[in-house]
Amino acid sequence: MLSVVTEDGTTEAGSLIDEIVREGARRMLAAALEAEVDQYIAELAGQRDEAGRRLVVRNGRHRPRTVTTAAGPVEVAAPRVNDKRGDETTGERQRFSSKILAPWCRKSPKISEVLPLLYLHGLSSGDFVPAMEQFLGSSAGLSPATVTRLTQQWTADHTEFQRRDLAGSDYVYVWADGVHPKIRLSQTHSCLLVLMGVRVDGTKELIAITEGLRESTEFWADLLRDCRRRGMRDPMLVVGDGAMGLWRALAEVFPQARHQRCWVHKTWNVSNALPKSAQPGAKKALQEIYNAEDRAHAEKAVTAFEKAYGAKFPKAVKKIIGEVDELLAFYDFPAEHWVHLRTTNPIESTFSTVKLRTKVTRGAGSPAAALAMVFKLVESAQARWRAVTAPHLVALVRAGARFENGLLVERDKTLAA
Repeated sequence: MLSVVTEDGTTEAGSLIDEIVREGARRMLAAALEAEVDQYIAELAGQRDEAGRRLVVRNGRHRPRTVTTAAGPVEVAAPRVNDKRGDETTGERQRFSSKILAPWCRKSPKISEVLPLLYLHGLSSGDFVPAMEQFLGSSAGLSPATVTRLTQQWTADHTEFQRRDLAGSDYVYVWADGVHPKIRLSQTHSCLLVLMGVRVDGTKELIAITEGLRESTEFWADLLRDCRRRGMRDPMLVVGDGAMGLWRALAEVFPQARHQRCWVHKTWNVSNALPKSAQPGAKKALQEIYNAEDRAHAEKAVTAFEKAYGAKFPKAVKKIIGEVDELLAFYDFPAEHWVHLRTTNPIESTFSTVKLRTKVTRGAGSPAAALAMVFKLVESAQARWRAVTAPHLVALVRAGARFENGLLVERDKTLAA
């Protein structure tokens, strides 16, 4: 049960929000562990001994243990499984091991996304308080005023993020993409314009996230100008999809930045211009280009692709031939960074998780609130982003070092000094 809430929104055990997160985490963790065991037992229900008895059954619960979370300690008692099956090779008994909560686990990943998830559930059901009741079994203290303050804080966090000073954040590489999560936005064809960067120390960081039209040069230019106005300097390389209005805007606002087309998007575009029968071979031929050991071999693979498909499918081939420089720009940067620079995967992988968590109806909630929730989910995910491979090389790139086919061949004189 939740404690009685005081006038300032706190309880004897701490803030109301902390209690909500802690209790919500405990209940959802318990439900997840129960579902995991139920599925495991159901899949093995047909395995029985000679007397017809099931070999895999429940066997009570393990002793309660405390798992430390970002919101504080959460006590859980995981269900126990009695698995009497023997390994065919060794004869040893099988043992169930939870993939959610390993036996040795005493700390959980950050659960700061719990509140945004609860709110998103509230958006889909049309009411935040019933959503809280479903998760927590109680809505104590969740007055309309409390909910309003909560949602306003998330929106304010996003607004503050979009206005922060960027002068001290030197982004050497930048990924840009227009993402379509399943949330309500103010315009029918709107998406989220996302910028993610790599700082000089090699760490990844969200730069900006706002609503706009993916193909619009004007929307991208407004976002980029705002970043420049707040102190952002020209990146060394920007990675994005070739179909966006980003590139014309980039040439205007950050003219010194080089352009790299995303190979994942490009492969999709080329495949869509080919019959299904030709797509597998074409995809393999494209892989030969962007996985080549150096630029010379990549260019040979481009020529081979043109010879193989140019006569029958000139439109598909033009999508490659017309953008060779932008598709192979990554070869002029450290080889250790190629895997990061060939695609916009850092954005795609982050938002693939966000999309799974934002399956709400487009008519629910305000666009500002929905955008704020996506921001909070990405902000939470950012804490788990890994730095790029060989992060020390990022500073060399910014300092003007020249790389040829991924290898350092020349340093800027000021850097060498």
